[in-house]
Amino acid sequence: MLVAFRFVFVYLVLWSIANQVLAGMLLTPFGQLPSFGQVWPMRAITGWVALHVFGVDAPFQGGNSGDTLFYWVQTSWILFTSIVATAIWSLVDKRTDYVALHRWFRLFIRWGLAAQMFFFGFAKVIPTQFVPPALTTLVQPVGNLPLSNLLWVFIGASTPYQMATGWAELIAAVLLVFPKTTPLGALICLADMIQVLLLNAAYDFGLKQISFHYIVMSLVLLAPDLQRIANVLVFNRPAGPSTQLPIFRTAAAERRALIVQIAIGVYLATMFAWLQARQWDAPDGPAHPRSPLYGIWEIETLTVDGETRPPALNEYDRRWRRVIFDFPDRMAFQRTDDTLARYDTAFDTERRTIVLRKLNSRNWLAAFMYERPSDDRLVLEGSMDGHDIRLELTLVGRDTWPLLNSRFRWIRPPD
Repeated sequence: MLVAFRFVFVYLVLWSIANQVLAGMLLTPFGQLPSFGQVWPMRAITGWVALHVFGVDAPFQGGNSGDTLFYWVQTSWILFTSIVATAIWSLVDKRTDYVALHRWFRLFIRWGLAAQMFFFGFAKVIPTQFVPPALTTLVQPVGNLPLSNLLWVFIGASTPYQMATGWAELIAAVLLVFPKTTPLGALICLADMIQVLLLNAAYDFGLKQISFHYIVMSLVLLAPDLQRIANVLVFNRPAGPSTQLPIFRTAAAERRALIVQIAIGVYLATMFAWLQARQWDAPDGPAHPRSPLYGIWEIETLTVDGETRPPALNEYDRRWRRVIFDFPDRMAFQRTDDTLARYDTAFDTERRTIVLRKLNSRNWLAAFMYERPSDDRLVLEGSMDGHDIRLELTLVGRDTWPLLNSRFRWIRPPD
């Protein structure tokens, strides 16, 4: 057991420092610190191990995936370092218990896990993690969606479900704040993270490593109470008193520590709620600003250099069937094969002009004038790639999309 404790201690401390656990505990009003695995020296160590041990190039890549090659290499050297450190520690340290160290380690894991549950919980209760489907998503066949995008769509399409999962994570976080309710909080967190791991694995989303480690952290917190839980749930016996000892020796010190912990919990909850509230109105948030021509527009007539013909007879880049305006700084043409041609946009609403730029080009641009004879009619006229283009469009009503108009029904007829 002592060897196991030493290994778990070294591994989880190193992993928490490298990933977002420690950074989440050090949240400030100015934002969250980067995970320390992304900066020197851990980043440099990871690059060296990737090149000289595995013979691969594993640069750090920003984004929402914790399962990149960079992170797998980082986890591998943390695991190896933990094994070596455990062996050395076991050889030089002959103590028979680590009561005090275990108390502080448990406190660290408890707060690291609570901070992450506050983070993910508020991102769902203030539903910003899974935003509602964008207009470009509505016009794409389901078969064209990668598994990870499908996960985002099906959760984002149901705000009540997203919020319910967030409340489950917040309940776990609040219970983890208090020492006496930590086992219940860890048990709820364990159930939450098993579900999250299953979703991440089944839908190929890049948080598999992170959710797995949160399961391990929950089990570490539950380990001293597993027998008590089994007594109640399996063996029909009394649970018995908790074997967890207080951190401080006196009741007065424990009370002061509890007040400090409650204050920290309130601070973390407030900060994570504030950060997610700001995300609500962010450019990519659920309440993002809308394009002046917001909507899905069906192309009735497409004229290229004065010639009008079916879209299928145009060159590939202009086989357009729809124009989608959602965000104010971007738009997309949907082709007849359902693929999307995406562009950055700049609107001048006074002159009624739109400038389009390709996402990865500094020099390419196309300019259009627009007229809106009525709310559901639009005319675009301009030039692109040296061609004169005119489009006449009709607005597609949002009531035509079942995904936006399904509702809860107690009495539901069969499909």
